[in-house]
Amino acid sequence: MSGENDEHIIEAIGRCRIVIRNGRVVEVGEAQITDCPLARRFAYPIPAITKDAVKMNIEHRIEAFGMCTENREVLDTREFVGFGASELLSFGLHAGFIDAVVLACDGAGTVIVTQPAMAQGIGGRMSGLVKTSPHISVMDRIEQGGGIVLDRDNARIDQLAGVALALAEGYRNIAVTVATPEIAGIIHRIHPDTLIFAVHVTGLTHDEAELLVSASDLVTSCASKTIRKIAGARALLQAGTSVPIFAMTQKGKLLILEKIRQSGDQVLVKTTRLAALGDTQPDPLV
Repeated sequence: MSGENDEHIIEAIGRCRIVIRNGRVVEVGEAQITDCPLARRFAYPIPAITKDAVKMNIEHRIEAFGMCTENREVLDTREFVGFGASELLSFGLHAGFIDAVVLACDGAGTVIVTQPAMAQGIGGRMSGLVKTSPHISVMDRIEQGGGIVLDRDNARIDQLAGVALALAEGYRNIAVTVATPEIAGIIHRIHPDTLIFAVHVTGLTHDEAELLVSASDLVTSCASKTIRKIAGARALLQAGTSVPIFAMTQKGKLLILEKIRQSGDQVLVKTTRLAALGDTQPDPLV
């Protein structure tokens, strides 16, 4: 798809609103933070979060793997962070812990994937997707790899409908990424067996964080002050200290522990009060 209707809106790098049209970055908003330890480790690093740095990072993503274009690559096996959402969900598929993941993908909207490399290829390089336009070649690539596209005509982002479709397709151990407390709460209520992974949480109010934490199995902290406080106090397990992942349920805890068990990496295990935060955090926390 090309032309005036080819528009993609993402929120990335400190919840900075970015608009991409026809493969070009046409708008970059103000970020809510100025520094992020993960952004400094990007393939195209951002040592200080400015509009120019964000624009160059997004342009690099467009050039490197076709983000928000018909050339979007959807497979990858590289781990970008040890306990990121895509890394954990990709591992969950690999280990048989889950059998389908509901994700949002630029150029396709809500999709169901069953291949570990597709969960990583889509999720590992995608920021908060607000709106996207359909690209036939991207949707074809996903379906050729065994994935399912919820809405080929409009590339609609609807995680609740994605979970319902996964169930209708016969999957039972389903995980879903959610970016709003409301959707997390609805999915938790209607489909309580679904593993809910909350992402893109920077800027949540206290009440929003309360709702999200109570509905989710796993919560990434991004640059959220409220998530660190609320999820940290109740979490069964925390992975990482700069931008922690919090496991809120036994199901979420077991996924992280199984990934640790199967890895060859050195690991420190210590009983302590959570949240346990390192010296390097996103700045400011919001």
